[in-house]
Amino acid sequence: MANQTNVKEFIMLGFSNIQGYQTVLLLFFLVMYITTMTVNIFLITIIRFVHQLHKPMYFFLGNLSFLELCYVTVTVPKIIVDIPRKVKSISFSGCMTQLFFFTFLGATENILLALMSFDRFLAVCYPLRYTNLMSHRVCFILLSASWILGFLTTSFPIIKISQLHFCDANEINHFFCESAPLLKLSCSDPYYRELTVIICASSVILSSILLTMMSYGYILRTILKIPSATGKQKAASTCASHLIVVTTFYSTTFVMYVKPTASHGSLNKVMALFYAVFTPLVNPFIYSLRNKEVKKSLALLLKRTF
Repeated sequence: MANQTNVKEFIMLGFSNIQGYQTVLLLFFLVMYITTMTVNIFLITIIRFVHQLHKPMYFFLGNLSFLELCYVTVTVPKIIVDIPRKVKSISFSGCMTQLFFFTFLGATENILLALMSFDRFLAVCYPLRYTNLMSHRVCFILLSASWILGFLTTSFPIIKISQLHFCDANEINHFFCESAPLLKLSCSDPYYRELTVIICASSVILSSILLTMMSYGYILRTILKIPSATGKQKAASTCASHLIVVTTFYSTTFVMYVKPTASHGSLNKVMALFYAVFTPLVNPFIYSLRNKEVKKSLALLLKRTF
């Protein structure tokens, strides 16, 4: 890659336009990171040690929390370290590594959320066969497939981006390495590379959205056929948390990656804050506060501990 570019490192502009609030930003990201790590580890611990939560739904939820831990660790610690520095630099190879893992984990999360909607579809539409359909073996295969597909759909576009020519301009108008600002920064014609990113990103995002919409379409049809209001409410409550999460995550990633260089720099940063920082923090709270089983298991775990 060194032969492809004159740039050996990139300078992150980050939030340099608000110099007077660097201390506030440092505290904000530090608190967000610590809280995100704590609540996700706590949720994983509850799912792992409470036998009542050893079900397919919580198996996927625990893996989602683990993925969120990795996802937020790729970007936020580097942001925290960079904020006090006058020059916020990252090496070319470091930037490409961060870009790969951030995109890889994001693609995997898209697929995992779609699989979780499929799991809810089976639970609501085929309750009597659900245990057999979603056995431990099937859950493991589906989870492995999400990680493998995330890796395969990410590798090719990232290789293409790493082959772009970066001449003298090396200032990235962002707070971490992402495809949109890198494509804008390249001095070579990024058309085919951008097209590759759009195709790969769209294939992951749109197929995940399509599977989710189909699953919830069948779920809605099944819920409407339930005669009692209590039954309808119980069936809908099992899907409400997941529906909130997928709506937030898919909407922001869709805007960012279907046309990666179209958005303004400030808009990119705001959207990136939502899916890179806020989503990993909020997801465990959504699943915990809206889920009676998780709350009961939390109380049981605290009772055992103290």
